[in-house]
Amino acid sequence: MKRTVIVFTLMVVIVAGLLLMGKFRGRFPSGRAGGATVAAKGHSAPDFVLTDLQGHIVKLSDLRGKAVVLNFWATWCPPCKEEIPWFVELQKRYGPQGLQIVGVSMDDGDQKDVEKFAAANAINYPVLLGKEAVATQYGGIEYLPTTFYIDRDGVVMDRVFGQPGRDEIEKNIRLAIASTAKPRS
Repeated sequence: MKRTVIVFTLMVVIVAGLLLMGKFRGRFPSGRAGGATVAAKGHSAPDFVLTDLQGHIVKLSDLRGKAVVLNFWATWCPPCKEEIPWFVELQKRYGPQGLQIVGVSMDDGDQKDVEKFAAANAINYPVLLGKEAVATQYGGIEYLPTTFYIDRDGVVMDRVFGQPGRDEIEKNIRLAIASTAKPRS
């Protein structure tokens, strides 16, 4: 009897594990989620259309030819607040070399709160109002901040969960800038 219970329990655990594995593999097979491209290292970053704080439409594809740091963040996120001044400084330093930092606010609150935060922190790069559909395209944004480094050809070079050190951010920016596509004028 005891052996039967152990064998049965083991089988249930194995079947559950296989089902979960199949669920996650089926969720994003070959870099796709429900027919939509999902951002994966070495693959093209999914294009999106979002609105910035001034109401302008911004498409990722319009930035092709530039190295892009795509940073998903929120005003209530302490590590996000800490790294934003770094991004402001790095945009100033590397913008002339073809860098474009783009912040995607994942705040659920009022747009005015995001506008006030951006003004108070002198954010000098586009801040876009995030949507769950875009977060899904980027593999689901479960942690904030989550940052994607995209080369000049629009290929995801790296995805970083949480807040790395400033030196790591700058190293990834340099690698993205050094990518081979010719910058757009």
